Amino acid sequence: MSNHVYKIVDIVGSSSKSIEDAIERAIGRSSESLEHIDWFEVAEIRGHITDGKVSHYQVAIKLGFRLNE
Repeated sequence: MSNHVYKIVDIVGSSSKSIEDAIERAIGRSSESLEHIDWFEVAEIRGHITDGKVSHYQVAIKLGFRLNE
């Protein structure tokens, strides 16, 4: 096991396609400004309903990234 130190941030991704796409969007966008992202944890899943169908997904996730040594 490594001796890394991590910081955790909370972010929310959204998508009209799927929960997985919302997660991918959140991580992809975060990786543009954060380095060394190593893991994520889904904290909440929610969405919008239109005419009895899911129209939008929102996923709150915690991202863990290594601090520079």
